[in-house]
Amino acid sequence: MSNSIRSPGLTRRRFLAAAGLAVVAPTFISARALGANGAVAPSNRITLGVVGWGMMGPGNTDAFLGMEDCRVLAACDLDKNHLKQAVDRINGHYKNQDCKAYHDYRELMARRDIDAVMLAVPDHWHALTAVEAAKNKKDIYGEKPLARTIAEQQAIVKAVQKNKRIWQTGSWQRSQRNFLKACEIVRNGLIGKVTRVEVGLPSGHTDFAGTGKERTPGNPPPELDYEFWIGPSKMEPYIKARVHMNWRWNYNCGGGQLLDWIGHHCDIAHWGMDWDNSGPSEVEGTGEFPPADALWNTCTKYRISALYPNNVTMIIAGGHGDIRSGTKWIGDKGWVWVDRGAFDASNPEWKDIPMLPESLRRVKLYKTSGHHRDFIDCVKSRKPTITPVETAHHSAIPGHLGLIAMQAGRKIKWDAAREVILGDDAAAKLLSRPYRAPWKLA
Repeated sequence: MSNSIRSPGLTRRRFLAAAGLAVVAPTFISARALGANGAVAPSNRITLGVVGWGMMGPGNTDAFLGMEDCRVLAACDLDKNHLKQAVDRINGHYKNQDCKAYHDYRELMARRDIDAVMLAVPDHWHALTAVEAAKNKKDIYGEKPLARTIAEQQAIVKAVQKNKRIWQTGSWQRSQRNFLKACEIVRNGLIGKVTRVEVGLPSGHTDFAGTGKERTPGNPPPELDYEFWIGPSKMEPYIKARVHMNWRWNYNCGGGQLLDWIGHHCDIAHWGMDWDNSGPSEVEGTGEFPPADALWNTCTKYRISALYPNNVTMIIAGGHGDIRSGTKWIGDKGWVWVDRGAFDASNPEWKDIPMLPESLRRVKLYKTSGHHRDFIDCVKSRKPTITPVETAHHSAIPGHLGLIAMQAGRKIKWDAAREVILGDDAAAKLLSRPYRAPWKLA
């Protein structure tokens, strides 16, 4: 894909190229600016803005700060304390005061000198921020799951495709060698015909912010714009334990352990099965839910069964001892299991090799030198990343459908090609959610 699809915005990189300054550069531009002595010239740097400084924002930003060919120019957060931490971290790295702080993500994305954005916001903000970024011709590194609902995910996919943006999802497991090895074993038929896939996810709730389960409503702290933070979701009283990091345990803003993790281990399951653009036809599930008005009301224990092409069954479970954390493929000639920092297989020889021998790699999967590095490289090359937006969309769909099946209390029939629920209008309404005024999803 050529650079012709890049934003027409006049970044410093484009200005230098358009102005032909390379001809007179030896006279007027420093050696470092020209990329001498191993330095990267500004004309070759990708400019980046970061949105969200909670759980994933700092780590993602650190990864980009460590790249000479990437320059972080701006940060945005609705909490003044978080925003100050972000700006201080970025300016401290560059030893200047150039990073600009933003309260409203739309102002950051309107900057024409920014090429790409990193989005690490709560799930209920994924769709609005991603669509806005795509409309402003920004390439996007976005966290998983792709969005809070399937309809929001569809809107993101449409916006990214329409505006020809490069997208990388934070499903970084695909950039780890043990996951790559496991998926190549499956894709190359070494365990035979796969009949069953098991996806083990976490259960329960974890107090990531260390706030305790105090449910007494109170006034938001002055540093947090709570009205803006709630955004398109239903307005609820401010409760400290339901905001930063712990928003994921309330269906008003997040999707619990199921949707928090579906974009990781189900993503790997799909990669191994070549299902990045496919999906199940039937989904059913059972789960244990706290009361709807509980402080944290997301499902704490769940078991979902999904029927895929060629009569393959995928089990997605959290809190069930028979389903091991990670991803396991079971075939008629063996099995493979993989998790973070772990690998096991029916063939003990596979455990001792870092990668499959070339003679067995008829199918060679995408291999990166790092997940964030892959994003920057693809922004430059205009080639798809290892986890493009379509992949993130399909990886999360089984989790969304499983939650709908549990909430509806019945099996869901899904048309994977048209992306609609068949014969169940009540369940189909759960594919989307109403937005609080004045927020609208284009």
